[in-house]
Amino acid sequence: MRADAQNNVDAIEKSLALLRQRMDWETAAYRLEEFNARVEDPNLWDDPEAAQKLMRDRQTLVDSIDSYSAMKQDLDDNIELIELGDMEGDTDVVAEAEAGLVALKERAAAAELEALLNGEADANDTFLEINAGAGGTESCDWASMLARMYTRWAEKRGYRVELQSMSPGDEAGIKSAAYKISGHNAYGWLKSESGVHRLVRISPYDSAAKRHTSFSSVWVYPVVDDNIEIEVNPSDIRIDTYRSSGAGGQHVNTTDSAVRITHEPTGIVVTSSEKSQHQNRDIAMKALKSRLYQMELDRRNAAINEAHENKGDAGWGNQIRSYVLQPYQMVKDLRTNHETSDTKGVLDGDLDGFMGATLAMDVSGKSRAEAQAED
Repeated sequence: MRADAQNNVDAIEKSLALLRQRMDWETAAYRLEEFNARVEDPNLWDDPEAAQKLMRDRQTLVDSIDSYSAMKQDLDDNIELIELGDMEGDTDVVAEAEAGLVALKERAAAAELEALLNGEADANDTFLEINAGAGGTESCDWASMLARMYTRWAEKRGYRVELQSMSPGDEAGIKSAAYKISGHNAYGWLKSESGVHRLVRISPYDSAAKRHTSFSSVWVYPVVDDNIEIEVNPSDIRIDTYRSSGAGGQHVNTTDSAVRITHEPTGIVVTSSEKSQHQNRDIAMKALKSRLYQMELDRRNAAINEAHENKGDAGWGNQIRSYVLQPYQMVKDLRTNHETSDTKGVLDGDLDGFMGATLAMDVSGKSRAEAQAED
């Protein structure tokens, strides 16, 4: 076997070994038998919430076992093909198997990163808020570009994206928007996106075609599971209703159905502007509880806490990532130094490389300063 193929085999085996360790492979079959026995309990659905959690946990284990087993089988098959091809002098078979190892190496590395998403709320759905920084139309347009970027990323992963509220810009773009993104590990992946995002480009709104710098902030927090108790004192909140903006004509909203909830002790403000005021209250309260839960997670997680404390205003000195479209093409994360010149791909939702680099940095324990010093 050639050296580069052997290196790929070694890398795959290392990833698979870490996956075995993360999923506690030695007990996986036993745990699956336990899940299957509980699923057959005729009284399972007497408690629908507990039953749904059980089914989700079981499916997660099944997916982990199937994924690992498939990659291990692919590795064995490609190694065997290379050995047979070498024995028979069939270079085409060897080349095909070596290409299979390259693809498998990427799959195993991605699965290894996915396995690192084992935080308390990583598997949860997530809320994602985008707010334009100072800069008027430029920042509002940048905020809308970020909204499109995250929507594209979520859709590529098969996640469901629901718009919770939106405030349009005066001339273009959006001043703010809030989304609920649903899917396995949605929060685990998106939590690394909290911070200020900086855009440098030739402004389409400047007749002099000058280069402009714009800022928008992104805030990510997990959707709280129903089995997580978050107490909210009614005396600590203020609920305001207002007329939500939207399309005119027969679809215009003529009632004060939109809801804004302000949590006085923390200053947290959440909104929802669906058609039903009752539905909006429910959505906003869930969002508030999720924000409060995120604050508790921050207190227990120093790394996340530091990132949120440093987020600050959407402006100079607080950004986590720069998107430069002029005079050159480059997107660079300022925490990990991960970068790419494929700006179009990133703005179309190709974010896994950035998220993975931040996740790996968090697991390794490196600080932002240490990561930058290694550049």
